[in-house]
Amino acid sequence: MITAEYRDNVRTALLDRRPNFGGTNAQFAKIYGISGAIYSRLSNGETEKILSDSQWIQIGRELEINTRHSNWKVVRTKVYTEIEDSINFCKRLSKSMILVDDCGIGKTFSAKHIVKTIKNAFYVDCSQAKSKQQFVKLLAKTIGLDGAGKYVDLKANVKYYLNQLESPIVILDEAGDLEYTAFLELKEFCNATTGFCGWFMMGDDSLQAKIEKGINSKKVGFAGIFSRFSDEYIKLTPIGIADKRAFRHELLLQVAQANHSGSTPVETLVKMCLDKGTTLRYLDTLIKISA
Repeated sequence: MITAEYRDNVRTALLDRRPNFGGTNAQFAKIYGISGAIYSRLSNGETEKILSDSQWIQIGRELEINTRHSNWKVVRTKVYTEIEDSINFCKRLSKSMILVDDCGIGKTFSAKHIVKTIKNAFYVDCSQAKSKQQFVKLLAKTIGLDGAGKYVDLKANVKYYLNQLESPIVILDEAGDLEYTAFLELKEFCNATTGFCGWFMMGDDSLQAKIEKGINSKKVGFAGIFSRFSDEYIKLTPIGIADKRAFRHELLLQVAQANHSGSTPVETLVKMCLDKGTTLRYLDTLIKISA
């Protein structure tokens, strides 16, 4: 049963998100699968009998409403600030870049939080939309367009709308999960929005391997995609063993100091992670056990 408190939390989060979207109320409403009229009623304070429980849950999920009230704090680590700077650069100048780095250093967590703070910034989890049809429909929904109608028209609408927004930026997380045909669609979108929309692609080493394999085998599209994404990979983690350990120590220490409340010394938790070569996800587990 959906509680009144949950509905109010979802409504508040929805209204808080609105100022960062440059389109109309109706287009903003479509991102969350509701009509402009329903959004208007929500903005006027109504919550009773205007949405089904499943709709409330869907919107709450997309807004990441956590009924368990996670106390995990956002920390401006070097990873966070570097991603923020890169996203702002791409947005401001309508450029495209690729970030390829290790798993578990906070790329996704940082990007999701940063998107909430920037106008016309859109986060797309490519692991949830691997095929070209799924990718285009998710992208359309994310920017506030109706996914109905002919596929070719939907693509045209996405291109047109991204070119109308004020300095939009699209973050493509887990981009290495995209199928080949989806990469070709991405190239098409980049071509159609040059000078008007920024793109920021993120992934682990498998993304770089996928692009390089495509380029080396002269597969259509990959050289073009790499060229459009500035012909280089951004990497935040140092290569040298000592530098990499120092980088991870600083990252783990900052996050642990901000979120640890248990009795085990922070340095002990950090050392356990470093000795095992593990990531922030393992640190999260240790912190919860310690607490």
